[in-house]
Amino acid sequence: MSAFGAVALFYWLGQTPVEVIVPNVPGMDGRPAALPVRDSVRIGTIFENGPGKPSRLPGAWPSFRGADFANIATPSAPLAETWPSNGPPVRWAVDLGEGYAAPAVRDGRVYVLDYDESLKADMLRCLSLDDGRELWRRGYTVQIKRNHGLSRTIPAISDRCVVTIGPRAHTMCVEAESGRFLWGIDMERRFGTRVPDWYTGQCPLIDGNIAVLAPCGTNVFMLGVDLATGVTVWQTPSSGEWKMSHSSIVPGTILGRRMYVYAAVGGLVGVAADGPDRGRVLWQTAEWRAPVIAPAPVILPDGRIFVTAGYGAGGMVFKVAREEESFTVTVVRKFGPRDGLACEQQTPVYDQGRLFGVLTKDSGANRTQFACADHDGAILWTSGKDTRFGFGPFMVAGDRFLILDDDGVLTMARVDAERFLPMARARVLAGTDSWGPMALAGTRLLLRDSRRMICLELGETEENL
Repeated sequence: MSAFGAVALFYWLGQTPVEVIVPNVPGMDGRPAALPVRDSVRIGTIFENGPGKPSRLPGAWPSFRGADFANIATPSAPLAETWPSNGPPVRWAVDLGEGYAAPAVRDGRVYVLDYDESLKADMLRCLSLDDGRELWRRGYTVQIKRNHGLSRTIPAISDRCVVTIGPRAHTMCVEAESGRFLWGIDMERRFGTRVPDWYTGQCPLIDGNIAVLAPCGTNVFMLGVDLATGVTVWQTPSSGEWKMSHSSIVPGTILGRRMYVYAAVGGLVGVAADGPDRGRVLWQTAEWRAPVIAPAPVILPDGRIFVTAGYGAGGMVFKVAREEESFTVTVVRKFGPRDGLACEQQTPVYDQGRLFGVLTKDSGANRTQFACADHDGAILWTSGKDTRFGFGPFMVAGDRFLILDDDGVLTMARVDAERFLPMARARVLAGTDSWGPMALAGTRLLLRDSRRMICLELGETEENL
């Protein structure tokens, strides 16, 4: 347990949940650049009401990768088998600040953490699922330079609260209906977090009435925060050796024990998610040491965990073993990007006993193709050299895949363990870098490029027949 040596617990500072922010912004392409210090600001102090109204449409997508974190959606009604030549009907569209931050949906409201370039502010925007009109926005000023875009993360929503993590690791919690500010944390200032190159990609996790964060700071590696009060309820000590990655915490049950699995820069860890020892490191390994990690770990049956990354890292499969309350972890398979399922930005989907994902740009002849692999990451089939997707997102919706390429072309394909079966294909976005994960609420699909978010109707409407 050397990577998580015992250190003194780090408690909340002061009496107010509002943090003073002193921005210190990294330069382009990950190179530090000194910026003049702006006036101190406070998380949550900007608020505006809008004319929008909550929708009564069914469906929810309340967090990164959906309610069960599997990136598999169950539509509220049958989806169309085909699309018109110009694609599924667009119900609404909104302009966004440059970035890849994607939406979450609950109770007819769409939440997206945008960056308002005119105000120089992270802004949580609450929109109507009906028409995209804004109900309210809540945010705070923080100066950010472009570094392959600005925003990146997806909010997490409970029945009462919304939690966001901004590009500079500022965490904000507000009431889901009204937007009333509850608390904020500056993870750089409080925990000594080193914001990753290209800014924070970690999406917040809500587990019951707790927000779970991985600051990977000098004293605190992971912590749970009470949603209502902002008070820390448990902490995982840190040696300061492992750093925050672009990956997100994944909750799951492994061998009968609930835990949070996180791929930090430095290694992979499982932290107790319940019981009197919650926050305790159950197991850890430094075998997974990719320098840039965006995909989240995928928890597989029988104690297996699949991890992958770009920049030549390839992937690994780990096996967790348990003896009473003691856990160990070993490597099952390690492979390069040409030898198995390797994904650069998006997290693979595990469905019907198979792993699915878009291969990295350094995967040889199969680069950027959609691929199917077994539970050890061995490739079973790919979409073919004429069907490539770049860094775009993908998901499972009922019995089909939805795959978006870099340039805004959406492909629908049948879920099949034996081969790639395309059903429909259409350009739905006109911009570039369509990298933000998609969200399906009911039969409405939300997706974005670097500057614009749209809402498509995928149901069996007259327009789709």
